[in-house]
Amino acid sequence: MTYFDFRGGMYSFEVFSTRDIDKLFPKFDTRRLVEWQRKGYIRKLINKWYVFADIPMNERLRYRISNCLHRPSYVSLESALSHYGLIPEAVYSVQNITTRKTIAYETVAGTFNYRSIKAHLFFGYQVDNNQTIPVLIASPEKAILDYLYLNHQLNTTEDIEGLRLNLITFNEIINNDKLTSYAECFESKTLNKRIKLLAKINTHADTI
Repeated sequence: MTYFDFRGGMYSFEVFSTRDIDKLFPKFDTRRLVEWQRKGYIRKLINKWYVFADIPMNERLRYRISNCLHRPSYVSLESALSHYGLIPEAVYSVQNITTRKTIAYETVAGTFNYRSIKAHLFFGYQVDNNQTIPVLIASPEKAILDYLYLNHQLNTTEDIEGLRLNLITFNEIINNDKLTSYAECFESKTLNKRIKLLAKINTHADTI
């Protein structure tokens, strides 16, 4: 098989695994992958996962990679908060939620971090279909809750203020009914306390 035949069949995947190749090309010789890496056609991410070298590496592709490397997972925490304009900082590693073990991957495409959460809390994400390949990303409400729930150092208003939430954007895009409904699923007094601290900061900001 030539690289051009392979590329024609696999290019729409953007990120692909050896399992994906087997489905499309059952008799594929995996030695070609090593050869094409040496020629700079493809780049290895982790064992059995690859990306085409000529696809521009942007936020969306990194999100897609993060969805693939450790399944099930969705983009959340600081990455989703930055994506929605809720925090000012750019986030250089992609932060994810998973039901599997907490893990991090260092790859040629960047760092991908996964935080473990209980299976019944693996919800509140949406499928972004703006382009050909879907991306799973937390809703703004779930990204807030995931962050407050998993960051145990958030115990005071000063701690919450340290997140530097854009409260104007927060009040524009956050559905408070959804936030409350989602929070109830966590059944966490500590999370509820942190939500109250956030609400206190938000109320104070409205009075300035």
